[in-house]
Amino acid sequence: MTAIHPMTREYAEYLHDESRSVGSADSISFPADEDGIRSVLRALRTRPDGSAAAPPPVTVQGARTGLAAGAVPGGGHVMNLSRANRFLGLREEDGVFYLRVQPGVVLSELRRHLAAGTIPARGWGRADLRALERLYAGPEQVLPTDPTETSACLGGMAACNASGARSYRWGPMRPHVSALRVVLADGDVIDLRRGRVRARGRRLALSTESGRSLEVDLPRYAMPRTKNASGYFVEDDMDAIDLFVGSDGTLGVISELEVALSPAPAVTWGVSCFFDCEDRAVDFVAAARPALRHAAAFEYFDAAALDILRFQRAHAAAFASLPGLDDAWGCCVYVEIACDDEESARGDLARVAELMSGVGGDPAGTWVARTDVDRETQRFFRHAVPESVNMLIDARRRADPSITKLGSDMSVPDDRLRDVVALYRRTLAEAGLQSAAWGHIGDNHLHVNILPRDAREYAAGKELFGVWAREVTAMGGAVSAEHGVGKLKRDFLAVMYGGRAVAEMAALKRRFDPYCQLGRGNLFDPHLCEGGA
Repeated sequence: MTAIHPMTREYAEYLHDESRSVGSADSISFPADEDGIRSVLRALRTRPDGSAAAPPPVTVQGARTGLAAGAVPGGGHVMNLSRANRFLGLREEDGVFYLRVQPGVVLSELRRHLAAGTIPARGWGRADLRALERLYAGPEQVLPTDPTETSACLGGMAACNASGARSYRWGPMRPHVSALRVVLADGDVIDLRRGRVRARGRRLALSTESGRSLEVDLPRYAMPRTKNASGYFVEDDMDAIDLFVGSDGTLGVISELEVALSPAPAVTWGVSCFFDCEDRAVDFVAAARPALRHAAAFEYFDAAALDILRFQRAHAAAFASLPGLDDAWGCCVYVEIACDDEESARGDLARVAELMSGVGGDPAGTWVARTDVDRETQRFFRHAVPESVNMLIDARRRADPSITKLGSDMSVPDDRLRDVVALYRRTLAEAGLQSAAWGHIGDNHLHVNILPRDAREYAAGKELFGVWAREVTAMGGAVSAEHGVGKLKRDFLAVMYGGRAVAEMAALKRRFDPYCQLGRGNLFDPHLCEGGA
């Protein structure tokens, strides 16, 4: 049986995640497998004398890399799944390899094992081992989902439907999840494989391994047709797996998942395109999206982001290896080209030059990375921006602990990219707030980060986020495109869908989790679940 430990100072790090929010809890556990997860959940419902207890809230964690405080506990119990990190098996079907893992497997470790041919296969059956031999004999395989933080675990990536730069080409986590095992709050299990259980309209019928039937009415809202990780995924006749992917740990605990792998592109080139102004950069993206056949990612860095890098390069030894930035460069669009041969890559590279000239840019203002060393330099450049901003805010928090970075995660349809950029610039100028923006411009998904200097600016920034949520919703967009809703964005979810839709989400949760134990406070206020059990 998995031990349940009192929450002492020894476990203080498990009270926060990358959102910089800090919570509280009474106890913590580290189950290493599905039986451990089930035993903890059942133990939490039982008093020492064997009688039933009022179940406490349970916050499920993985690597705690989330930015929406979904892994930050609000009392009760913390279930950390970082030790449930085994590779469980492999199968091949119609030329596609499907890898089965526990939720605590870390993305960077998966990538390392796939590249080196060292997937731990102890205890695998013969069929799995034969599939592994075929995997190693063929082209290198990858999981295309590409969050910035590669220390994320796969269970957490599924729980918030993570994406990242390459979602422009390959989409978020959801389409790559082919099977799930989910432990419900009472310890029962639902076993799902893509294509086997579908809703009928908005009615979904499920069976647990104990033989219990669960019939649920899915919320009636319509999701925006844009990059979206805001609330439960629901649509007519949907696959049951898709309800649990992106559910922010509120419906059940993912104990196993199977992911579909894809062949790694034979050629990957990165092109950093610099422009003197933001309008030219946006025009370039609008022209390049339909013109570049092999684009895997379009990333953006605004003038403030480049200025932060210039400062870090000049003043911090850790950033001294950053390439120098011409003073005339006001912003950057990074384009990643991924294809099967260099001839195709050269064709897209030539089109990049043409497109830059077409919007008034200078093709000489580019960095092109064709080798692993050059790509690593570009990766360092891109990742140095959020790292530097976090360092800046951490320094300001020492003077005023009440402030944090305020990072947006909103997306809009393609035809509203110019409108949302104009909205951000106008309202930031009116509020007089410092900011830096970067992110997935190919998906019309910019992370605009407000950098408050004091509590007054922090309050003003939060108010501005509310304005953006209303305006983005009116444009047909999503208030969370990749980070999930967690606890920090639940008010935005009501703005996006309305109070009635959020109440329908809460009613759906109660069907799976009558006491509202799991992920309490994620997606919606806990009071919406009161009276459900």
